[in-house]
Amino acid sequence: MPGFLKRIITKFIPPSSAEDKKLSKAFRLITGKRPYNLSLYKLAMKHSSTAHTSTRGLRESNERLEYLGDAILGMVVAEFLFTQFPFKEEGFLTEIRSKIVNREALNHVAKRIGLSDLMEYQQNSRMLSAKSIYGDTLEALIGAVYLDKGFKFSRRFVIRKLIIPHYNLDDLINTVTNYKSKIIEWAQKENKDLSFEVIEVSDTSKVKQFTAQVVIENEVFEKGHGLSKKKAEQDAARRTMERLENNSNESES
Repeated sequence: MPGFLKRIITKFIPPSSAEDKKLSKAFRLITGKRPYNLSLYKLAMKHSSTAHTSTRGLRESNERLEYLGDAILGMVVAEFLFTQFPFKEEGFLTEIRSKIVNREALNHVAKRIGLSDLMEYQQNSRMLSAKSIYGDTLEALIGAVYLDKGFKFSRRFVIRKLIIPHYNLDDLINTVTNYKSKIIEWAQKENKDLSFEVIEVSDTSKVKQFTAQVVIENEVFEKGHGLSKKKAEQDAARRTMERLENNSNESES
């Protein structure tokens, strides 16, 4: 292990104020152990919208920690699933991993463990994306835990404090998330002509909003919306699948 990392991990820096003591307690409850270097955790909570320039000329925010935490999270989840499902193929493992690390899931976990109360950000900033800010902060926290306590502890934190308490693997296995793939499979099976069309892109609120529609046999079925083309198509596919299922149930009754 590089010397500078070893020093970060082994040296305890006691909180210097009542606020820092409160923060230290909060992170101990979240991670299971008190921080050695609280400044890492404070930086993990600092969104880029509140970044300031350091004496070295660097804008300090949680983005670098987020980058590190993202890599650690992906590796730990991949190993965890590889061990949990020794007879499953690569495609299955990849799909379950994507359900664990997608932004919606990470946002949910971040809120449940209390990060929304600890984060530092400007609500009206153009740099703020409510769709990812909580999950991004969670990844930054994982990066801070890694630097503060090493890989062994950060791995245990991800598995015992994040995955096991907040994810039901059986539900993940049985929940369909790739609706676009499913409806394409249905169209191929039924020999139906199917296409996805992006019909509108709106950026009036400083954030692009996409609208897509599903067309089956030249008939427009359902429209969907999202902050990306992919998400809009998934939303349209989900709505179309629900409509097809309802039609099927009505014809059977």
